[in-house]
Amino acid sequence: MNVQRDNSREPVGVNSLQADINKKGRRVVIGNIHVLFNPKRGDIKLGQVRVLLQEAHALSEKWGKAAVVIAGDFNSTPQSTLYKFLVSSELDLLEHDRRQISGQVESVPGSDSGISKMRTYKRNRYRWEDDELKNASGSLECTRIKHPLKLFSAYACVQGSAWIRDGSGEPLATSYHSKFLGTVDYIWHSEGLIPLRVLDTLPLDVLRQMNGLPSEKWGSDHLCLACEFAFATDQMGDDSKR
Repeated sequence: MNVQRDNSREPVGVNSLQADINKKGRRVVIGNIHVLFNPKRGDIKLGQVRVLLQEAHALSEKWGKAAVVIAGDFNSTPQSTLYKFLVSSELDLLEHDRRQISGQVESVPGSDSGISKMRTYKRNRYRWEDDELKNASGSLECTRIKHPLKLFSAYACVQGSAWIRDGSGEPLATSYHSKFLGTVDYIWHSEGLIPLRVLDTLPLDVLRQMNGLPSEKWGSDHLCLACEFAFATDQMGDDSKR
């Protein structure tokens, strides 16, 4: 195995990248991120994700267009603007309130839903300060951001039970503490990889019985996510090369 690492903290974050070569010489760029928690700083959240995806793409190009896997705590819900940015690859910043980019709201277990829901806002043009634009886009002049990867959620691509998945295919919950019960963790992959199976998360009724995490049994307030991937058919169309 040959590993190349790049630890980045721009604008602020915990990001890492590595390139991994398997026994057949296939390369995969693996990235990990812990996005800022603060729900009101969507500018920083977007900037952290943007920088990691740009660096992942650059390393992928350097390694011969290697496939990419990005995983971590994105501190954003499946209904959020940040999630949509990951899927669609672009975002008009002025159409969104930076304080609502992540879709995070307080959700106290035992309430009507028990799951965080994104507040809906009337479509509008929002004002972003210069420093917020620079955090999100890397430039004072840029109000539309893009990333160069075509990403897919591994969990959304693998069928799961309605007891543990939402309408988008994401887990109903990957994190549970005193103010939040919902999903903020994901495994994303680029073209060239096929998710074969994923590690199931826990049903909501089981999580509610724990009265919050961490606990004596679970050492984190996040549940573990895992995915087994196969390489997609190569460009020559040889189905045996996976």
